[in-house]
Amino acid sequence: MDRQPTLEGERLLLRPLRADDWEALFAVASDPLVWEVHPARDRWKEPTFRAFFADALAKGGALVVIDKTSGAIIGSSRFQSHNEEQGGSVEIGWTFLARAYWGGDYNREMKRLMLAHALAAVERVHFIVGEDNIRSRQAMTKIGGVLDDWTETREMAGGPVRHVRFTIDRAAFADGPLNVRHTD
Repeated sequence: MDRQPTLEGERLLLRPLRADDWEALFAVASDPLVWEVHPARDRWKEPTFRAFFADALAKGGALVVIDKTSGAIIGSSRFQSHNEEQGGSVEIGWTFLARAYWGGDYNREMKRLMLAHALAAVERVHFIVGEDNIRSRQAMTKIGGVLDDWTETREMAGGPVRHVRFTIDRAAFADGPLNVRHTD
């Protein structure tokens, strides 16, 4: 699976993250309210975000999200943990958008583009979400994510945070709310 594609929708362009995206992406990430319910609540701080950004570049799979109208970088997301077993899977995560883009169409388009790309190569996509991150959990439900019984505790923002997993497989995507036949 190509984890560094360029994907284009009606409103958004997603392209591989580059080192020279630092300033524009940090401008979005430096808003503390972006991270207020996220398990990494301190990611708005420059040293914490520098580590996040360096990790994204080092591991590959990271995409910047660009508003096609303005040309501005408005967030990022990643493809991680590609596994070829049992039809294959990949994780989509580490996603954030500028607050002006919250609440619907932009996140839905980004996830639709990423899911369509991933599900052409793998059977299912996983989304790992902080158990108490109500905003992300609600967003996952809206796009057709199904909560399964997987859990994991990760060290984040100075303490352990329990995470849960949502999954969307090919069949669920084809019949779900993000399929182009079901939108617009």
